[in-house]
Amino acid sequence: MKPSFDDPLQMTVYSALFGALITAGAFLAVPLGPVPIVLQNFFVLLTGLLLGSRWGLFSVGVYLLAGACGLPVFAGATGGLGRLFGPTGGYLFGYLPAVWVVGALSERLGRKAGGDLLALICGTIIVYACGVPWLRGVTAMDWTQALTVGMIPFLPGDVLKIAAAIPVARTLRPIMNRQGTGVEVVG
Repeated sequence: MKPSFDDPLQMTVYSALFGALITAGAFLAVPLGPVPIVLQNFFVLLTGLLLGSRWGLFSVGVYLLAGACGLPVFAGATGGLGRLFGPTGGYLFGYLPAVWVVGALSERLGRKAGGDLLALICGTIIVYACGVPWLRGVTAMDWTQALTVGMIPFLPGDVLKIAAAIPVARTLRPIMNRQGTGVEVVG
């Protein structure tokens, strides 16, 4: 069943909470060349699963806007337009279509584990599809270099993040439902 979000105030609060979680995920950064290892994308994907396409997009959009305004919400406690248009900007911009697709697929596929897995894989692919070409363009790397520093080292961690996101979402959905979000938990 498709979720219904009856209480805009409640969903705004959840959106703010998930924006804060995305920020916290950015602070847990391990430098690894031009692209750090972060939990930011885990929380972006989880936002799509739990808030759906519309509210997930709102949450990530506010997060990116805060960073664009200079608040230190990006990896390394940085912010500003320079960060958005730097080597990792494509990954950051990629969060917008990724969260929307994760939310939309999860909604359409009944918020079940198999559908969530497909949604998370698609979301991860979108982040890389936006991030790697951007990294290549900004740094003048060739494709092999961009894939080597901007995707390949992160794939094992992404598998773990996807594996963790599914049980976390299945655990939080009933709690959010009891809190009055109107999210209908299926499966």
